[in-house]
Amino acid sequence: MSNLSKTTTDHDEIQRWAEERGGKPTHVKGTGSSGDAGLLRIDFPGYTGEGKLEPISWDDFFEKFDEQQLALVYQDKTADGTKSNFNKLVSRETVAEKEHSHSGSHHSAKSHAAKR
Repeated sequence: MSNLSKTTTDHDEIQRWAEERGGKPTHVKGTGSSGDAGLLRIDFPGYTGEGKLEPISWDDFFEKFDEQQLALVYQDKTADGTKSNFNKLVSRETVAEKEHSHSGSHHSAKSHAAKR
């Protein structure tokens, strides 16, 4: 069951999950402007954006995260039990719609992760 994805908007949970994997808050270069972080990403060692990502502070990351009403879908472990870096930033509205469409699981924070 640990290979199910989870969804959260909790800043501490997101930062803890990312940092346990060496992840750092970034944004895509060329997006946003002064005072606007642009497109957010979590960058992991070995998965760099090849010069496309710029580091930002967690404060800037979460400011934009909340402003854009985002949620993080993430996975703790893969099906074989290894630590997973799978994550995706999605709109909170999308999460709410999916939870509402699952019969009776309005408060569930778990969903099946698409295997990639």
